Amino acid sequence: MIITRRQLLKKGLLLGTAGLAAQHGMLRAAHASDGSKSAAPTPPPELFDSQALDIEFWVKPRTLDLIRPATGERSKLLYWKDGEVLEPAYQQLCHMLRDVNGKQTAPMDPKLLETLWATQAYVARFGMTRPLEILSGYRTQASNQRLIEEGVPAARKSLHMEGKAADIRIPHLHEEVLGELIQSFRQGGVGFYYRQSAQGGWIHTDTGLQRSWKG
Repeated sequence: MIITRRQLLKKGLLLGTAGLAAQHGMLRAAHASDGSKSAAPTPPPELFDSQALDIEFWVKPRTLDLIRPATGERSKLLYWKDGEVLEPAYQQLCHMLRDVNGKQTAPMDPKLLETLWATQAYVARFGMTRPLEILSGYRTQASNQRLIEEGVPAARKSLHMEGKAADIRIPHLHEEVLGELIQSFRQGGVGFYYRQSAQGGWIHTDTGLQRSWKG
């Protein structure tokens, strides 16, 4: 079952984690009752803004729990502690986000890893602790061109080729909720890719210019 924005917030309240919302302002609700995702309440940007989160959120050790559906790999790694990136874990994360088609690894932007971690750590406050699925991370130029030729959404100057982008999803979390959360961190671009499938769509996140689009 895909969790909608309304259900996510309700779940957070039931788990007692909505204190964050009370601390940083009230939630706005869309005035509709048809139950569709367009009718769900929209969290105010300040709720998810990195400046609004308490300092303890940002200074605690950072662990990323990732799964790569294309290969079946899963890694749960403590990669940042006491203000420093842990090099062995960072290298393993770069491997997890490698180009699985071109079979090449490249350095990933630490700012991108921060976005992935913050997203996962935030939803964990609402009791959602599933691994974050990496659908695409680094891409070689050849792999990116192949996707374009196959009609898959891919920019010719994609930030995937610079290690600054990832396509992700969290099982059972609606892509609109995920995308709006990532967008609220204001770390770069966010693409919303809605798909009618059992797995749903996905979200593109990058560390380029702040912008958003639907594909």
